[in-house]
Amino acid sequence: MASTKQEIIEELKALLQQEDVAAIKEQVDHLKTRFYSTADEAEEAGAEVEEEFKALLAQYKSKRAEVAAVQAKEEEANLARKEAILAKMKEMAEDENADGVMANLQKMRELQAEWKTIGAVPATKNQEIRKAYQQYQEQFYDLVKINIELRDLDFKKNLELKTLLCEAAEKLQDNENIVEASRALQNLHDEWAEIGPVARELREDLWNRFKTASTIINKKHQAYFDELHAKEQANLEAKQAIIEQLKQINEPLVNGEPMSAKQWEELTEKIQGLQNEWRKIGFAPKKFNQSIYDSYRAECDRFFATKKEFFLELRERRKEREQRHKEYLERQKAREERQKAREEQRQAFIAKGGDSLRRMHERLKQEIQTAENNILFFTAKSKTANKLVEGMQKKIEDLKAQLADIEKKMNEE
Repeated sequence: MASTKQEIIEELKALLQQEDVAAIKEQVDHLKTRFYSTADEAEEAGAEVEEEFKALLAQYKSKRAEVAAVQAKEEEANLARKEAILAKMKEMAEDENADGVMANLQKMRELQAEWKTIGAVPATKNQEIRKAYQQYQEQFYDLVKINIELRDLDFKKNLELKTLLCEAAEKLQDNENIVEASRALQNLHDEWAEIGPVARELREDLWNRFKTASTIINKKHQAYFDELHAKEQANLEAKQAIIEQLKQINEPLVNGEPMSAKQWEELTEKIQGLQNEWRKIGFAPKKFNQSIYDSYRAECDRFFATKKEFFLELRERRKEREQRHKEYLERQKAREERQKAREEQRQAFIAKGGDSLRRMHERLKQEIQTAENNILFFTAKSKTANKLVEGMQKKIEDLKAQLADIEKKMNEE
């Protein structure tokens, strides 16, 4: 089920309350991957949440470092104790005196009991220490020839214990959780190394039985991780394919290709579809998880940033058109109001006596029309009447000047 980043932070806080910091490593790694795969929140809130998450990770790393330092100190102390035991075991294993062997038998058992109470040693020394321990045990018990019955009793007890370990290793083959089975097998190997030797004639067969059961588990473990790696590689390729599709969508957008609002919405649906596909894909190989997510996030952010810029510009253009239309309506209204005012003034003028100017205006127009008709008549009937025509034209010009003067007054009023 999907979680918010804040919920993941609360899970991490709960984990950090546990005393065994080493036991929660895989859970912390899983929470980290989930956190950075979860969709971003609002920019300001998201930054605060991420800072809180990083602070918790730092706290976890600090605790791990403290535990590691204490563990390293304990391992060095354990190494010193085991080396002291090995020195004593070596001395007893090399003492061939029969009386010494009998006297040392109980001491050897005490050293073995003490050895089992000592914890882990540094990994670089573990194999060397274990090998020396087995060697000195076997050398010592080979020397225990004076009391064969006692030696056989120890061999019998060790045989019973190692046989139980063989049966436990063989039973692990039925465990479907191969990771759990592999860890259990490692614990069985640790127990095997702590148990003393068995009769010489049984050693090889018993070890081969235990090794055969171990090999089956190890092969299953290897096959499991091979399959897991193959699946992670397929997930990586699927995520890379989604990123390529995102890039193909983004490329024409960042190059300024014209887009309509409807086209943007169609592309948004495609982007959201790709995001849904991404969420269904499992983890990629660990070394690529962060980088592949960063590439995916960058392409998504690039798309939505470009979309945001487009719609901001679209809103600005709409505002400009609305403003221009508003200004046009205001000018139109002012023009209509001026025309209305002039008409009202004209009507008022007519009501107050302006009708005489109108009649004079109509009379002058008729006179001009009559004079222009007469000019046509004189021009057509006589070529010798130039002076009369010129006088008529002068009269027309005077009449038109009077007409223009009356029109001006009418408009002013």
